[in-house]
Amino acid sequence: VAQSCTPVHIMEVAKKLGVKEETVDLYGKHKAKLDLSILESMKERKLGKYVCVTGITPTPLGEGKSTTTVGLCQALGAYLKKPTIGCLRQPSQGPTFGIKGGAAGGGYSQVVPMDDFNLHLTGDIHAITAAN
Repeated sequence: VAQSCTPVHIMEVAKKLGVKEETVDLYGKHKAKLDLSILESMKERKLGKYVCVTGITPTPLGEGKSTTTVGLCQALGAYLKKPTIGCLRQPSQGPTFGIKGGAAGGGYSQVVPMDDFNLHLTGDIHAITAAN
């Protein structure tokens, strides 16, 4: 599923959310980090809601915190008809060692770009160096 879609440029996503270009630190076409100066530029906006998924026992299929977070964002966005943002930390090193899922979802609900996500979002790839 993840391989068959065409991701949108991350700046298109940022513009839809009202994020100023100067606060976006691009990591290619589909990933970015936001500079903390975004807090100042958005301080006049009404505060949103914050849901923190901190711990969960994964299902036998490996559905845990990341999959739950993505699912919550999709469901709340669809139900409320409002933009939702999910903030995911980098996945564990489990996928590198072949001992667990990649925290990128499964079935028809997957994080894109999946390969980049599983090998750490911004090119760090410390899991590979740790394995050697």
